[in-house]
Amino acid sequence: MSAGVFVLVLAAAIVLLILLIIKLNVHPVMALFTTALLTGIVLGYGVTGTAETISAGFGSTLTGVGITIILGAIISMAIEDTGAAKSIANFFIKLFRGKNMELAPSLTAFIMSIPVFGDITMVLTAPIASMISKRKHISMSTMASFTGLGLFLTHGLVPPTPGILAIAIMFEADLGLTIVWGVVFSLIAFFATWLLLRKWTEKEWIDPNPEMVKGLEETNSDSVEDLLIKEPNLPGTFTSFLPLLLPVVLISLSSFANMYAPEGSAIRVIFTTIGHKVIALFIGVLYSIFLGYKQRKSVLRAYEVNFPAEANSKLKDIILNKWVARALVVCLAPLLITAMGGAFGKILSSAPALEPLSQAIGNSPIPGILVPWAVAAIMMTAVGSMTTAGMTAAAIVLPMMPALGLSPLAAVMAIGAGTLMGNHYNNSGFWVMGQFFHLNSKQSLKYVTLPCAVASVIAIVAIAIVNAVGLLG
Repeated sequence: MSAGVFVLVLAAAIVLLILLIIKLNVHPVMALFTTALLTGIVLGYGVTGTAETISAGFGSTLTGVGITIILGAIISMAIEDTGAAKSIANFFIKLFRGKNMELAPSLTAFIMSIPVFGDITMVLTAPIASMISKRKHISMSTMASFTGLGLFLTHGLVPPTPGILAIAIMFEADLGLTIVWGVVFSLIAFFATWLLLRKWTEKEWIDPNPEMVKGLEETNSDSVEDLLIKEPNLPGTFTSFLPLLLPVVLISLSSFANMYAPEGSAIRVIFTTIGHKVIALFIGVLYSIFLGYKQRKSVLRAYEVNFPAEANSKLKDIILNKWVARALVVCLAPLLITAMGGAFGKILSSAPALEPLSQAIGNSPIPGILVPWAVAAIMMTAVGSMTTAGMTAAAIVLPMMPALGLSPLAAVMAIGAGTLMGNHYNNSGFWVMGQFFHLNSKQSLKYVTLPCAVASVIAIVAIAIVNAVGLLG
């Protein structure tokens, strides 16, 4: 099969995926499976060969990210029930001294979205954003723009978020350096976009959801005390951050130990052991369990409010059983979508026609760093899932790597930046943002889609500059 015919098959596969997900409302798992099966058959693998390739891609992806997704979901349950999310928001309220208060929920979401799923982060930060909106008379257009931007940036660029984690594993990029540079580029894109768009977002007034601000009154005060989220028994700031930061810090330290500590030294062995992604996240889970026991009153109160039918549950049963059960329910869809995305990717990456296609692209005048970004942006606009878009783009780009002349780290960062583009009607996160941040669909396009697109462009410019000076390998 020629490169031209393969491009036509790929385009047809993308169109089919769009039709299944958007027009026919087929679940992404089945849409990806159906598309992968038909694509494999058309590419000449045969029915049996296609099924075996799909199974191999599904299994290898699940092996790489399955446990980390489950452990991250358990941590998110602890963040929700212990009140840690509100303590983190209070930290940023104090940090900015009552000024630029949209940054409080935005940076809370930025941090929380690293090990916690994006939709969960939206649910946890929406009440915080709404309360600050009411108290400080800040439009929800501003709150939604930058809270959504914060969580989508780290969701797209910073492991152990499932999609970018799986992409880093596919490219065999150093995980610790992926985290470090992902955070750097996310911060650059966030603050540059905030500076560019903050005045524009203030031009339209949108009220917060009335259900989230019952009993709150507006205040002209810049006093931090008037703005703090006040609830009894909230955990301290440091203890609230630890479930989120422990895994990230341990994984990053492992990478630096691999680079700078002598091979076979005790320091290298210790840090590479506790910095393994599964071990690091499990340490985060263990600390979350400790935090749950420490914040027993908050946990029990959360169950009384949110799960009245289980209000009499014992603390031990909540932390060791119900947190896990809830986490498994929450993570099932992202887990299977990520794995099936890997299966579809395996079908594409196994095609012999990718070699001449990659050579043609490598010989074109297009800068190599823009290719993975553009492919990911097109896929995201088409399929509406950052994970699916990133995984599919990775499968297309991976065989092109020798021709593109990119390091694995640079390609991973470019794909992550590309998945920020085209966040619109076919993305579930788009609708969740609109629902919880009190936006209609037109407003969501303005205050969710546009900021993400601006950040995507800023991120790829920063990545291209850093890559040009050789810092990405």
